[in-house]
Amino acid sequence: MRKQVNEIKITYKDCLKSNKWIKLESSYSTAQFLFKDWDKSTIEAQECFKVLLLNNANKVKGIFHISTGGITGTLVDVRLLFAVVLKSLSVGIILVHNHPSGTLKPSQADKDITHKIKMAATLFDVTVLDHIILAPNGSYFSFADQGLL
Repeated sequence: MRKQVNEIKITYKDCLKSNKWIKLESSYSTAQFLFKDWDKSTIEAQECFKVLLLNNANKVKGIFHISTGGITGTLVDVRLLFAVVLKSLSVGIILVHNHPSGTLKPSQADKDITHKIKMAATLFDVTVLDHIILAPNGSYFSFADQGLL
C-alpha cells in the first residue's frame, strides 16, 4: 500500500506592486514608518515583536507580527521568523519591538535574540540591517546606530 503524505506549497502573494514599496534609508525613517503602523492602543500595555521584510534595494515588502507578550517581554521563535523571511524571499530584515515602559535601553535578552537571529541569517544570506526598539512616545533606539550589530 502506498503511503500518503501532506503536500507542502510555498507561496508569496504581493498585493502592492514593487514600484509602490517604501524605501527605508535611515533608522529615523524606519522608526517613523514603524510607529505609524503600530497599534497605539497596546503599545504601552504589551511588548510585541515584528520583522520588516526587505528586498535588495531596502524597500519594504511587508511587516510580519512575530509575537505578543506581556508587559516586560515576548518570546521570539527564530524558526517562525525565518519561515516568513524565506517564504517572502527577503534578502534583508529589520527587527523591531516595543518597550511599554518607554525605556529605550536594550536588555540582555534583546541583545541575545538579536545576536541569535543575526547568526542564523548568515546561513541564508539574509542581512539583519537593524533592530529598533520603539517607545510609546515615538522615540526609538537603533542597534545599528549604536554599533551593536
